[in-house]
Amino acid sequence: MTDPVSVSVKRLPHGEGLALPAYATPGSAGMDVLSAEDVTIAPGARYAVATGLALAIPAGYEIQVRPRSGLALKHGITVPNTPGTIDSDYRGELKVILINHGTEPFAIARGDRVAQLVLAPVVQARWSEVTELDATGRGAGGFGSTGGHARLG
Repeated sequence: MTDPVSVSVKRLPHGEGLALPAYATPGSAGMDVLSAEDVTIAPGARYAVATGLALAIPAGYEIQVRPRSGLALKHGITVPNTPGTIDSDYRGELKVILINHGTEPFAIARGDRVAQLVLAPVVQARWSEVTELDATGRGAGGFGSTGGHARLG
């Protein structure tokens, strides 16, 4: 296991009294983040849920915002831009964009766990334009070219 990376967090006024994002178990990859507001999301609607937190993520890292599997399976609540990315130079409030794919309105109470946050290293690319790419066995074969789900059985 690597040493934890320090991430500075500023609690905003509407985040007072809420727990900071935390790992549920020692083996958890994601930290549960809580809602700082009460809101109901209608079926088919999207909403940016306030967390009451602002972050200073170290350079060379991002925080990925991911859905909670239980909310997705049981209620159809997910993060539409999964994974969402919080860049290291962003200093505004962390908000979690949720969408309700379910058939019923979904109520979120202040303090409810709404998503997971995963701290991840970032490697930036440098483009090298060429006239030809190296050949591979797959070549330009794309969507479904390696076999459908029936072949995976």
